[in-house]
Amino acid sequence: MSNAVLLVEGLHKAFGGVQAVADVSFAVSAGEMLALIGPNGAGKSTCFNMLNGQLKPDAGVVRFEGRDIVGLRPRAIWRLGVGRTFQITATFASLSVRENVQMALYSHAGRLRSLLTRFGTAFRTDADALLNQVGMLDQADRTCGVLAYGDLKRVELAIALANQPRLLLMDEPTAGMAPKERVALMELTASLARARNIAVLFTEHDMDVVFSQADRIIVLDRGELIAGGTPEEVRNNPDVRAVYLGSVH
Repeated sequence: MSNAVLLVEGLHKAFGGVQAVADVSFAVSAGEMLALIGPNGAGKSTCFNMLNGQLKPDAGVVRFEGRDIVGLRPRAIWRLGVGRTFQITATFASLSVRENVQMALYSHAGRLRSLLTRFGTAFRTDADALLNQVGMLDQADRTCGVLAYGDLKRVELAIALANQPRLLLMDEPTAGMAPKERVALMELTASLARARNIAVLFTEHDMDVVFSQADRIIVLDRGELIAGGTPEEVRNNPDVRAVYLGSVH
């Protein structure tokens, strides 16, 4: 894939005698929504953690915009333009919604050391613009600790967009959300990704979300990539139905 933002080739990771990820290769293009699915224990989180720098692969190449990022720390990878959201939201409960986004903008600008006790007006306009995009501007002054879980997920998305990522990694982005909220969040993500030309790789257990929002899907089982293609191709793949879809539908 010549226009790949993320290119993964021959990724391997073992823990003791257990092969968690075995010879996994795939690519994600700018503006594309690629879903990574599979049953529990398939190796999805291990794969994500290697892409993000939290784990170092035993073998394989991870290229972001043509650069091999294996061995770089998560913060260094973030600074290159890779955003990430997590299964459990990671916001500062005592800070306001706006201040949480301002914090990310301070970090992106390399100015965290200048932030002492007050956020002031620095990056306020940029923070509000991001909150407006995710539908949270009207709650900018509320503390994150009082928000509903679905709203926290939207704030986390705004934070992830603060470093102007070209690649966004989303690990179970709709976990803990109500069904309607799940679809709405991923529709919003897809809209923003296409408008900003951001490549998105996401893991997800809600198959309604996966098949309605993903441009392509890849499937892991016991650490191995067993299928890949359009939602329709994956839905009709007999191997996928045998190991995964048949167990959830």
